Order: sequence, then structure tokens, then C-alpha cells
Amino acid sequence: MSPEPSATRLRASDLSDHSDAIEGPLRGYHHETYVLSLSAEAGEDFRGRWKISEPRERLLWFDRRCFVSEYELLYQLQRRIDVIPEVAPVGGVDLQRFVEGVTLGELCPSGEAVSTVVFKQILELFRQLAVITPETLLVKRKCLPMDRAGEGDSAGFLEGLIRFAQEHVYERNLPQYKGLFADLGLGPESFEHLRERVAGLQERPFQLLHADLHRENLIVDPNGKLWVIDWELATFGDPLYDLATHLYLMRYPFAQEWRMIQRWCQVVEEIRPGGSDGWAEDLPRLLDFKRAQSVFTDVIRVSQSMEVAGELDIRRLRRAAWKVYGVLNKAAGPLGLASVPSPLEIEAALLRWLKA
Repeated sequence: MSPEPSATRLRASDLSDHSDAIEGPLRGYHHETYVLSLSAEAGEDFRGRWKISEPRERLLWFDRRCFVSEYELLYQLQRRIDVIPEVAPVGGVDLQRFVEGVTLGELCPSGEAVSTVVFKQILELFRQLAVITPETLLVKRKCLPMDRAGEGDSAGFLEGLIRFAQEHVYERNLPQYKGLFADLGLGPESFEHLRERVAGLQERPFQLLHADLHRENLIVDPNGKLWVIDWELATFGDPLYDLATHLYLMRYPFAQEWRMIQRWCQVVEEIRPGGSDGWAEDLPRLLDFKRAQSVFTDVIRVSQSMEVAGELDIRRLRRAAWKVYGVLNKAAGPLGLASVPSPLEIEAALLRWLKA
């Protein structure tokens, strides 16, 4: 017996010109997304394919969200950032035009250099982001003004991210993951080590950040134009954090990473003088935060990927153990880990957690 269609799937059927032609759900963690062609009633302006995308239910959030509505943000940004696919309301539902193309990850997987054309377009995106400040973008925000770091307070901005990781990722999941975290050497003291490691950030003027610029959120169309999707984690804050997140997720080869850093500094300084101040000292600190944050994110995610139809999959278990081993090694310094358990020890810890 096939499961009942979700509310998002039913809305896609209502809007589609042919429900059998609906594609999806597309792969993605934050959203349930379908691609469809609209019925003729929508009009000539809506020809082509569109996406309907809504947040998944009962989703674990590993990153702080700034804006109340991603679509409200996109309506404001599509007139200012030219790499955002068109968004429009149809039948009371917000839709986004589907880009017929491939992800950057399909063209050049993680670790490979991107083309000069793509490289320049990424820099142009950073240039357009640098123009947008909290005063120039009036979109409803989730957090109260008293909970936001003051303008230019990069250290306060990072402390907010650390606090979110500690309270909403680590502590909120302790009832289910306490034993596994302990087996991996992770505890409250890990966050104190992290705070000491990243202390001392310089002030930089705040701007809009995408905060999730990786290869699967960058789409290349048949004409070679780059489009940027998934603005769910966009926020205002330290511009160097956007660069650090991008570098951490992209895994550029060393030479291209160094070139990106140099060109990013030039681009940001042209628009927001002081936006790259102290980058040589602070970029390693922000990268340390990303490495530490990934440990808690990846431990929880991989622990939920080891079963197929309710049965343990040994190959998935071993992949999960090696994944956790890799992120623990990278974050050992920032988290103050004197030693990292071996892949076999991690595999045993994951098994104990699963049985418990």
C-alpha cells in the first residue's frame, strides 16, 4: 500500500497541468520540493517549469535561521541579486522558477577546481551581497533585536553561533545522544575549548550572508550562467564568516582557495571598507568553528542513516564510522580532544547507540 501523498505533493498536483509529470521529491535536507509545469490558467508568464518547496516536518535544525520567511527574503532580493531564480505567487502558493541545468557538484565534484567562468560569477555574488546591509533590507527577522550582535561585533556574532550549536544541537539532543557523544569524547567542555580557540575576532561591518554556499546550492544552466538556491540560512553578520563557510564546504584545491581569499578581500573592500580586516588571523578561527560545528551535525545525521527499512546496513554503518572519524580528526584541536577514537571504536559506539 503506497503512503498517503504529503500536503506539498497535493498542492503540486493542484497547480500542475499534468500530475503524472511532477518530478520529486528532489533531494534536499531542509525542504520537500517538487518540479512541475503549471496549468494554462496561470498564463503565458508562467511557462516552463517551477518548483514548489516547503520545509520538511519534524526537521532537526543545525544552523540558526535569521528570517521568518525565505520567500519573503527572495521577493526582496530578486530585484537586487541577479543569480536568484524568479519567485512568484501562483494560486496562493509561492513558487520559484526551476533552473534547467546541473549542480556545480555534478560538473566538478568537491575537491576539484571550478572553471574561471564560475569562479568569477561566485565573486560577483559576493560583491552583490556586500552591498546589502541590515538598514537596506526590510525583511521580518526571527530573532529579537536584543539577541542580535551589535553592528560590526564579529565576536558577538560568532558567540551567537556557538551558543546555538551548544543549546539547540548538543543540549537539545542529549536525551537521545548522551552516550554516543560521551563515547566520542564530546561534552560541555568541548564548547569551552572552542570559545578559547576562536576568541579575539576583529570588528567588521555587517552585511547579508548566504551562509550555505556549496556546490549543490550552485546551479549552472546550459548557457553557463550560475544560479544560487536555498537561502534558508541567510543572515546578517560578519562577511568573513560567509567566506569561511564557502571555503569549508567547497573544498577548493589549495591554489584556487588562496586565489579566492585574495580576490574576495579585494571585492569586499571595494564595497564595504573594513570588510576583510584581520582576515589572516580570523579566517583560521572561523574555519575552526566550522570544523567543530560539523562534528555535532554529522554525528546526528549519520546516526540516522545506518538503517534501511528498519534493518541495520553494515556498509552504511562503516561509512558512518569513517565519516565521524574524519570530522573528529579535523576538529580535534578546536574541541580540545586529546585523542580521537579509531574507526572501529566509533563503529562500536554507533552500534551501542543504535541498540540503546
